[in-house]
Amino acid sequence: MTIVAGVDSSTQSCKVVVCDADSGEVLRVGRAPHPDGTSVTAEAWLTAYRQATADPGLLSGVEAISVGGQQHGMVTLDENGGLVRDALLWNDNRSAPDAVDLIGELGGPQAWADAVGSVPVAAMTVSKLRWLARNEPDNAARTAQVVLPHDWLTWQVGGRSGPPVTDRGDASGTCYFDATTNRYREDLVELAFGRRLGLPRVAAPAEVVGETPEGVKLGPGTGDNMAAGLGLGLTPGSAVVSLGTSGTAFAQAGRQTRDPSGVVAGFADATGAYLPLVCTLNGARNLAATSRLLGVGFDEFSRLALGAPAGSEGLSFIPYLEGERTPPLPLAKGELVGLDLANFTAANIARAAIEGILWSLANGLQTLTAHTGRIDRVILTGGAAQSAAVQQIAPAVLGLPISVTGVEEGVAIGAARQAAWALTGELPDWPVPTQRQLQPSHDDEKAAQQIHERYLGIVEAHFHR
Repeated sequence: MTIVAGVDSSTQSCKVVVCDADSGEVLRVGRAPHPDGTSVTAEAWLTAYRQATADPGLLSGVEAISVGGQQHGMVTLDENGGLVRDALLWNDNRSAPDAVDLIGELGGPQAWADAVGSVPVAAMTVSKLRWLARNEPDNAARTAQVVLPHDWLTWQVGGRSGPPVTDRGDASGTCYFDATTNRYREDLVELAFGRRLGLPRVAAPAEVVGETPEGVKLGPGTGDNMAAGLGLGLTPGSAVVSLGTSGTAFAQAGRQTRDPSGVVAGFADATGAYLPLVCTLNGARNLAATSRLLGVGFDEFSRLALGAPAGSEGLSFIPYLEGERTPPLPLAKGELVGLDLANFTAANIARAAIEGILWSLANGLQTLTAHTGRIDRVILTGGAAQSAAVQQIAPAVLGLPISVTGVEEGVAIGAARQAAWALTGELPDWPVPTQRQLQPSHDDEKAAQQIHERYLGIVEAHFHR
């Protein structure tokens, strides 16, 4: 048996899965937490990786390993490869004004969409570089190179042998890499930072980029959404909706998308194709916050939500508790809209919280469809997707057939699949275990249309005046 491993270095934790390279069967799993915060030292990711792999049997027999990491995070290195400051993560919104400035300086949203397929928002690395140059000139002066979280962890796992490398999928999330030409736009780095910086080499999708000190081959790794696409077997006509800390909706495409509205980010995937993506800041943490408000655990929260009708009797939960990335409303606040004496119940509040975060992604899916063509099926994944209430409510908000995957599926398995590809030279065809298949009823499709129109009207009235 040939054995490979994949790493999911996410915002919350490090998870390592060990798989049979031929079948994709998960043989062993290790986990360790990451610290909270939107700015953390990259050393914490290496510590968590070492904790997750501390059992000497976990990586026994592994021949190749790849890292899937949270996108966009800015890891700054000095001329000796040392860390200059804590990494700013994707969900750190302090660079929102810098994104606005950069959009104007290049000539507007269309200029950015034409250049790199995406329009800067606070999450993207280019905006964080401008923030660093503007706010911390001493740290900016010490910075010789900028890399992404997966680049840095791959480099550490490989014993820092040779310079850091990246892949085109994760590089496309920086907003200074053109995935059509597969070249960095170093002029955009200079626009943001005031000078050019060292950038990691972009490896081929199935390239072996090095070895660990133990002799395990290293795949190039990729961003977490790109790894999830590999792990979930994403194909044209399907879209992934992932509910974790953030919410994402993405599909595979054969060409670069260039959306000047900024709703769709024109990313590349991990195979050589493209991965247009919509990302929202507000995901599972909204559900946790609502559970705390109602004073119930997650099981009771789910029961309450399923006790309310579709549409929550007209109660709408606008889910912008942490601002929002898509649409770009970093200073927005969440709202409960449409309260009256009849609908002001715990059940309606619970259901509206779920409908709100799902609507935000359903709205993104509609825009995604305009750029990628028809989407006939949704693959629902992520930690919050394991909720019975989320699963049962999703058809009445998304209005599409839904396949629910297990919580183990996704980023780490996608990274392991990439490792097997690098090891053997052939991308393996691994089955994707599915927990449930859900078909929307006529009533679900009607409810989805009504919910979409109601929420869209509220957001237009409250946030786009």
